[in-house]
Amino acid sequence: MTGDKRIYLFDTTLRDGAQTQGVDFSVTDKAAIARILDGLGVDYIEGGWPGANPTDDAFFAEPPALTTARLVAFGMTRRPGRSAANDPGQAALTNSKAGAICLFGKAWDFQVDVALEIPRAENVDMIADSVTNALKHKSEAMFDAEHFFDGYKGNKSYALDCIKAAYEAGARWVILCDTNGGTLPHEIERIVGEVTAHIPGSHLGIHCHNDTENAVANSLAALKAGARQLQGTLNGLGERCGNANLVSLIPTLKLKTDFEIGVSHEQLCKLTGASRFLDELLNRAPALNAAYVGDSAFAHKGGVHVSAVEKDPRTYEHMEPALVGNQRHFVVSDQAGRANVLARFRELDIDVALDDKRLNALIDQVKAREFEGYAYDGADASFELLARRSFGGVPGFFKLTRFRIMDDRRWNARGELVTESEATVQIEIAGRQLMEVATGNGPVNALDNALRKALLPVYPALQDMRLADYKVRILTPQAGTGAVTRVMIESADKDGRRWTTVGVSPNIIDASFNALHDGITWKLIQEGAAAGGTLADSN
Repeated sequence: MTGDKRIYLFDTTLRDGAQTQGVDFSVTDKAAIARILDGLGVDYIEGGWPGANPTDDAFFAEPPALTTARLVAFGMTRRPGRSAANDPGQAALTNSKAGAICLFGKAWDFQVDVALEIPRAENVDMIADSVTNALKHKSEAMFDAEHFFDGYKGNKSYALDCIKAAYEAGARWVILCDTNGGTLPHEIERIVGEVTAHIPGSHLGIHCHNDTENAVANSLAALKAGARQLQGTLNGLGERCGNANLVSLIPTLKLKTDFEIGVSHEQLCKLTGASRFLDELLNRAPALNAAYVGDSAFAHKGGVHVSAVEKDPRTYEHMEPALVGNQRHFVVSDQAGRANVLARFRELDIDVALDDKRLNALIDQVKAREFEGYAYDGADASFELLARRSFGGVPGFFKLTRFRIMDDRRWNARGELVTESEATVQIEIAGRQLMEVATGNGPVNALDNALRKALLPVYPALQDMRLADYKVRILTPQAGTGAVTRVMIESADKDGRRWTTVGVSPNIIDASFNALHDGITWKLIQEGAAAGGTLADSN
């Protein structure tokens, strides 16, 4: 390991992340993510590839103002048979408003022979010429050595010629890429260590893909061997299996090693929020088991574990969750004991005496309901309501009198097959009967729309509540179409809160309503709504 401990963080979410299947960033999305990354304290933000598509062109035409990070434009080395100064691709990079340029090129003789089909010496010239030209226009140029580790294992001499050409031409960083993601940590550490004999570690970066689930480990191995720039993406986004996950690497470097990064402890506290912001933007459910930032990262289900953690969190936690903006969580389920329930009560500010007979009754009720199919370890909001009904009461915001669902499958005037659901709900609020009708994309959506239509005039706080995820599980498959189903609904609001509720019934619509009812009730409690709301007189 070199004496310099400073590690420079280079985020590629806006380019590598955009290559993720199902991800399509808008210009607005890219600007918002860039500002989040800048607030975290990363050193470089790769904005994309100017000239490659209209979105990246628009982003670089009006890039967001950054306070600490440096914006980087990404592109390839010059084309064969022309100078870098006369290459349109190079012009798009040098004319961009980015402060630095990262050029990628081949470092594997196999790729040069098969993909580029040019003499190997010309590829080396292309690398050097492109870096030289970039430095005529920008103060900082970097070279991304594609397929470096495969190239090094196949033809060490040629791979070194490629990266030395970039370094000798003035590249501030030479990034060694495990493009196919197939290299293992011990190989990464050995090869990077050998490369430092030719290029100082203070000028080497590492860029790992996650095809063997080793991108984080490979990145740490490279830093141990001397590399000092680390590339990765938020939440590990990227093509195929993704890239090295900066959400895991940043706290690991900050809290677990003696390396230094440009992320302060105050910025580290924003990490969970940044991770969930990206998921929210992509309309994805956050990974519960994500290291450091997942909802389950500091969740405790076993009663013995809970008792120990309450005495000293170090018994079953490797760090204090607040350091990354997360929180400890005690799960209640049929495996729970008094310690789990009491811990959850403390989280909910419910004051219960240890000898309160209702406590054992609640534990028995949880176990009985989970036997019926409920799952409170994944539906905290429903458990909270169950607990409050047992000990403190829950306001009667509304009562469902009846609902009816109709599905209509027909051909429209254009000859298109259309399936539409219509829901009618009749509810009682403060002694008044209300009835509303709404359509939707499926029966549950129609029911949700009808409920909101009836409730919003009374409880405007529900305006920003939305359904974030909907899951159905068949609990008794042997019963065929008459099986008991469990519905889990995750809801979210503009304040970033996410909560999950559960409903169980042989009728999937009934189960869905039960979960919806809990979700709405939980939201109204959080908003401090009064039962009966502010219903206006319709007369």
